[in-house]
Amino acid sequence: MRRREFLKRAGVGMASAAMPVSFAAARQRGSDTGKARQRVLASADERIERHRKGDALLKLLGPNDKPIQAGSTVKIEQTKHKFLFGCNIFKLGQLRTPEDNAAYEKHFAAMLNFATLPFYWWNYERQRGRRDDAHIEDIVRWCKAHNITTKGHPLAWNWGEQKWLPDEPDEVMKLQLKRIGRCVGKFKGDIDIWDVVNEATHYDRDHAKQNAPKLTEAIRRMGVGAYVREAFKAARAANPKATLLINDYRADEDYARKVIGELVDDSGKAMYDVIGIQSHMHGSYWGAQRAWDVCERFAKFAKPLHFTETTVVSGPRSQKGWLTTPEGEKSQAEHVVEFYRVLFSHPAVEAITWWDFTDQGAWQRAPAGFIRADMTPKPAYEQLHRLIKGKWWTQTEAKIAAEGKARLRGFLGQYKVTVRSGGKQIQGAFRLDKGVKKTIEVQLS
Repeated sequence: MRRREFLKRAGVGMASAAMPVSFAAARQRGSDTGKARQRVLASADERIERHRKGDALLKLLGPNDKPIQAGSTVKIEQTKHKFLFGCNIFKLGQLRTPEDNAAYEKHFAAMLNFATLPFYWWNYERQRGRRDDAHIEDIVRWCKAHNITTKGHPLAWNWGEQKWLPDEPDEVMKLQLKRIGRCVGKFKGDIDIWDVVNEATHYDRDHAKQNAPKLTEAIRRMGVGAYVREAFKAARAANPKATLLINDYRADEDYARKVIGELVDDSGKAMYDVIGIQSHMHGSYWGAQRAWDVCERFAKFAKPLHFTETTVVSGPRSQKGWLTTPEGEKSQAEHVVEFYRVLFSHPAVEAITWWDFTDQGAWQRAPAGFIRADMTPKPAYEQLHRLIKGKWWTQTEAKIAAEGKARLRGFLGQYKVTVRSGGKQIQGAFRLDKGVKKTIEVQLS
């Protein structure tokens, strides 16, 4: 599309491919000291209180539809955050031993409520027409059993390709767009969040030309801008209610203006629902101020932000390999806590996805996990868990007033309530969200 061939190259390299620096240098460069950093952090807790909590008046009704007796005590417990704290779940059931797999499941479910599932075309459909649906369905079932929201990643990317793709570019493009529609349609109701377009700003790089020559040529012939739009159209047609993301490692102003600002349909409406921002920090930590600035840069588009791929490593590269170290784990934990505080405090951010959960088999063989290769939690996991399921988690009790009413201020999300009435324990559930009616009726049984 000549009128909006917006995906021009600006010469910005992949964050995940940044040149390695010494760990001490990375920590120093990313420490983001000074007044700017302090301003961001000083008001973080106040912003969290304002943006991540809500007030409600509960009206508790018993099995007979009558209000619970005044004077009773109601126990109110959060069961899930509205905010999505996630990680890719690529290693579920794929680790070295049954014990490792069990530890992975235990630690993942104990802290997180969001999982990214793998849909890389070259792995998902290694033989034409034979797709890895069974594996995806297994992961979906596990996530449902643990009240974890799912996302598919990615639908459109040319980092690799299968040998069976035809030679004709038009046929390749038809297969790609058909694949997008099939994936979104098949898993409708199970996976309703999708990274539709991944890293479109490098579709013509040498790696893509070498590793995915047929798909890259098909994209070149159509034009990157037209291809991106067609990918979104295919996903939207397959599930109009799905949440669709454009995902990239670029977080600069030029990308924001030329890509995000111009990815609109003929009526001027944005084709995406969410802006996905990668934040791989294998080379150096961003710092609080840069994280805040990126949020502000993309928040101006009035769409939710998901930090889709976040990495902070826990050790330096060395001749012995890239291993986790005590010093590195301490630094990782400090940076993770700070980074999550900043993002959780920004009203535009709705999700953070970590990449990867364990060092065992992690991308780039980096010590990027929340848990070590032996499946023991690092300090980053422990400290973040204390935030997500502690400081940022609501568990309280309240006295029931007249007409079965009780007041609550808590973090947004799903809740259960428990009351003893008539000599037995009864329970109910409700959702606390911004913009809901002030009085929430809760049926207990």
